[in-house]
Amino acid sequence: MYAIVETGGKQYKVSTGDTLKVELLSVNLGEIIKLPLLLVSNEGKIMTGDSLSGKYAEAEVVFHGKARKIDIFTYKAKKNVRRRKGHRQPYTEIKINNIVL
Repeated sequence: MYAIVETGGKQYKVSTGDTLKVELLSVNLGEIIKLPLLLVSNEGKIMTGDSLSGKYAEAEVVFHGKARKIDIFTYKAKKNVRRRKGHRQPYTEIKINNIVL
């Protein structure tokens, strides 16, 4: 059985026991969060829409961190203009404990 859940404006395919990195959530470590279900496939049967109202996936917050640094370098040719920037995207790592139907 797998499900499609939404968090942080993105959709993820999950099943019980999966861990994934999502956009930073403002919750404490060890807390259980409920992610809304968009689609569920159970033994070849697909459920979507109103049949999933009130159903959710339980996930435990495992870790907060920052991803690898991305280097951004811009320049203008023949003008001696150079600029270097960096960015590290924060994330929350969660573990799917259960899909509640």
